[in-house]
Amino acid sequence: MTEAYNNLTICLEQIRRKTNIIPELAIVFGSGLNKYSEYIDIECTIDYQDLNNFPVTTNEMHKGRFIFGYVHQKPIVAMDGRIHYYEGYTMEQVVMPIRLMKMLGAKTLILSNAVGGIRKDLNVGDFMIINDHISSLVPSPLIGENIYELGTRFPDMSHVYNKELNDIIKQCAKELNIEIKEGVYLQTTGPNYETPAEIRAYQTLGADAVGMSTACEAMTAVHCGFKVCGISCITNKASGMSDEPLSDEDVAIAAAKSSDNFCKLIKSLIKSI
Repeated sequence: MTEAYNNLTICLEQIRRKTNIIPELAIVFGSGLNKYSEYIDIECTIDYQDLNNFPVTTNEMHKGRFIFGYVHQKPIVAMDGRIHYYEGYTMEQVVMPIRLMKMLGAKTLILSNAVGGIRKDLNVGDFMIINDHISSLVPSPLIGENIYELGTRFPDMSHVYNKELNDIIKQCAKELNIEIKEGVYLQTTGPNYETPAEIRAYQTLGADAVGMSTACEAMTAVHCGFKVCGISCITNKASGMSDEPLSDEDVAIAAAKSSDNFCKLIKSLIKSI
């Protein structure tokens, strides 16, 4: 047993002392998109800081807790605040919550994030289904001794984002009359926003949107056997795509404006899975 897996089992035991829920679904709320927690029939919450050797959030837009409860009678666990590489954690620490939610029993993972739009037709307030990602600019979360209890040494990443789930998202959006697009997401380290030259380079690589999370979580999720989907909320035009300076305040405001439609979409998605 690796040290990483041992730490996870300790956290699992601590959670099981507080809740017996075996979640079917796991959700990660992106920056400013945690309003959906109001739609969960909450059984209990567990702060990250109450778990042994578990990373805590330092971003003020992320509360840093697990939410256990029900949506449409389905048991779920939600991350109300994610861990970011730019906070100074190792990638192994960043993805601890993903692995822990799988060990709790969840089989499907819904990722969300607030991103900068690179593709010209992606405007502030739009939603984008992630159909692939580029993670080569950040360290792989799978570097180091493999946790064989969770997955194979060399996992296939041909289909990270589940097509069936993506089709369900499209159908839900259509029924709700919410316009939704698709694209490739690229993860950087952050915390700085990108330069215009970097964004032009990312365009050349085939990226449609850029952010500071998610891809590493999706890779880890595939490694440990999750079915994965991801929804991005475009909260700003990427650097050089407009004359406006970039700030986390504007990201929060844009995410808040989109939160009602985001909640409707997630609620419908959970019901349809």
